[in-house]
Amino acid sequence: MKRIIMKLIIAIILWFILFSIAWPIAIILLFALPLLWLLLLPFKIIGLTIELVFQVVGAILLFPFRVVRAL
Repeated sequence: MKRIIMKLIIAIILWFILFSIAWPIAIILLFALPLLWLLLLPFKIIGLTIELVFQVVGAILLFPFRVVRAL
């Protein structure tokens, strides 16, 4: 949790530095980054789904070996 807060603080400080140097770019980024996040969201969901499928398949394939090792 502390790491997330630190990243947020650094991002805000960097945005204010960009705002003081080139405010039109900072304003464009303020509106463009949420749209980019929404555009990439389906790909993140697909990636998460594929990762979970591989974990389930791996768990199914390795289950007999875990049972034998437990005996």
